[in-house]
Order: sequence, then structure tokens, then C-alpha cells
Amino acid sequence: MLTRLTEGAITESAWRIDAPGVTTLQLMQPLRDKIDAEGFRILFECETVSCGGFDFRYSTQVLPEPDMHVDLGDFRFVAAQRGEGEIAEHLTLLVSRSREEGFVQLIRVEPVGVRVTASAKSPTAVDSVDVVPGGSAAPVSGDFAQALESGALALDDLVFDTGAAMLGQGVFKSLTALAEYLAAHPDRSVALVGHTDASGGLPGNIALSQRRAESVRDRLIRDLGVQPAQVVAQGVGYLSPRDSNLTLEGRTRNRRVEVILTSTQ
Repeated sequence: MLTRLTEGAITESAWRIDAPGVTTLQLMQPLRDKIDAEGFRILFECETVSCGGFDFRYSTQVLPEPDMHVDLGDFRFVAAQRGEGEIAEHLTLLVSRSREEGFVQLIRVEPVGVRVTASAKSPTAVDSVDVVPGGSAAPVSGDFAQALESGALALDDLVFDTGAAMLGQGVFKSLTALAEYLAAHPDRSVALVGHTDASGGLPGNIALSQRRAESVRDRLIRDLGVQPAQVVAQGVGYLSPRDSNLTLEGRTRNRRVEVILTSTQ
């Protein structure tokens, strides 16, 4: 098997799609057409047996269950590249299915400093897998502290994909500022509150928003040295929108994690 070593910022996303009766080809084809239209060149593609069957599943990166499921007898894979040299972008698509659901995994490797989000909600709406800016920078230093102490503060530079709970890779100024604030005020505590758009049912969105908030909490503790007792994570799904869910822009703004100061002194 041909292997190509790439370096850069990695974004991993996976989606479960309510798609009884839809084949892996029907899942993959619109995605393949989309990346082709975006200027990516296909480096390699295969289907189950031609991929190498059972062994291939365990020789490529796959997000864990239940976020990504791979039927070892029915999956498809595509690797693609856009650009050359130091500005080259790479991605892989892996699709599979269960009896009632389709599963899509997207892994992107991009030049450091470039960040994207992706969206995929159904096999008939896969044209929503668009490259869009990652978000605006949150206030830092004194401005951050003032905003935090004034009420709920959205961490708008964080990157979350529709249906995905994992916080994107990279350094986020808002998390650095929050960690510095908590280190300077060890007697204070905060709550991270996850929010989603209104796509899908409430129980699933509450669970998703909870996992997003927990992902942010884990990053603060693991990478930025925040004390676990200073931060908790909660999720409210789509129950507290800050914009309309009738537009793409509104739904994007509604997908967020906010931080709230829970100390009373």
C-alpha cells in the first residue's frame, strides 16, 4: 500500500446519518463530487475488498464507536489532495453503514494556521460539506476578564462541526485567556455550557452539547493546566439560541460553547 506522510493541523469529524436502505456508494458519491468541485485531486479510492478488506480498517485512522462505525464487509475510502508543497491540503473520507444508519468520517490535514469546519446532515444534503472560516476571535486579557465577569461569554473561536463533539485541533485564544483567568483566580469557578442549532431532536442535541462542553473542559485541564474543581460542563441543546435557526448563519452562531462564572464572591 502506498503511504504518504503529511504534516499540518488535523481536523477529525464523524457523522451518523438516518439513512435506512442507502448504500455506501450513495453516501460516498455526493461527497466525492463535492471535494472534486472544491478542487481536490483524488489520490486513492477503494471499496471493501479492493481496499484490502478486514486489514484496511485497522491500518487507517478511524474515530471510535459510537461516533464512527465500520462494517468490515461494506465500506468505501477516498484520499485526496488540493495544492502542492507547503500549502497542500489533504483529506480522507471513509463511509460505512449499519442496518438503519450511514456513517461518514472526514479527516483533513491543512497547513498550520488554517482552520475549517464541515457540515454533513444527510446523504441528500451532503453539499453542505462546505469550507468556511473557523470563527471570530474571542476577547482576551483584561477585555476577557471584564466580559466573563459581566455574564455569559461565548467562546466564538472554538471549532465544532455539525454532529461532531470533538473540539478541533489548534490553539484557541479564548481557552488560553480562560485558563490564565482561572490560574489568577484559584478561588473562582466556571461552567461551560454547550449549545447546538435546532437540527435533529432535543435529546440528541442535549447529549451532543454536553459532549462538546466536556471536550472543552478536557482540553482546559489536559493541555492548559486548569484545576478540575474550577470547571464543570453542561449541555442545553438548542434550548437557548442566540440567533435564528432558519438561516445557515444563524445556525452557525447557535452552535457554540459559552462560559459562565459560577463564583458568587
